[in-house]
Amino acid sequence: MPTSMTARSAKRGSAGNYGFFGDDHGTGGASQRVYVTGMIIALGGILMFFMALTSAWVVRRGLMAPDWESVRWPAILWLDTLILAASSVTLARSRHCLAAGHSEEYRQWWGVTTILGLLFLAGQLSAWRQMSNAGLSLASNPASSFFYVFTAAHGLHILGGIAALLLVAFHSPRHLAPATASRVVALYWHFLGAIWVLIFALLIVEG
Repeated sequence: MPTSMTARSAKRGSAGNYGFFGDDHGTGGASQRVYVTGMIIALGGILMFFMALTSAWVVRRGLMAPDWESVRWPAILWLDTLILAASSVTLARSRHCLAAGHSEEYRQWWGVTTILGLLFLAGQLSAWRQMSNAGLSLASNPASSFFYVFTAAHGLHILGGIAALLLVAFHSPRHLAPATASRVVALYWHFLGAIWVLIFALLIVEG
């Protein structure tokens, strides 16, 4: 793994508060909390987006229109859910190792989280392929349309999360303390996990 996640990272990060809302102080003594606050605000916007989609799903489903057909969702979505849940566990483990000053373990668990994120996206692509093979496209019926919209929107956000994981792994910004970087990424990643649980619950109820 890259040198940005070395003992230097552990040394810089171990002095900070590793709770999600604590104050970290990076280089130059500048408060790092602004980054956490900015992420929380961004997550609020993302939450409103997915709540809007959920409301549209509920309203459209409640119309009981004849064009709405129940769909049997690909079984791989169960595995995908387990993968994403596991990635949250490995990310939490990585941050714990950083707090303890174990830089090698920190790098390893961070890398495992990234790999699990990629596996999740691979599972999503497989689910799309199975839906397509079953003759269910974006325009087949409202239920399948919502499936593609929900999973595509979530998948794009997961892709952004993977980019953030790689950014922290390969390039540790000088103005951002490792503790803060890991906290901000963790906030985003765990949030996406919670959003997926909501999406998956909707699919289970529909299925």
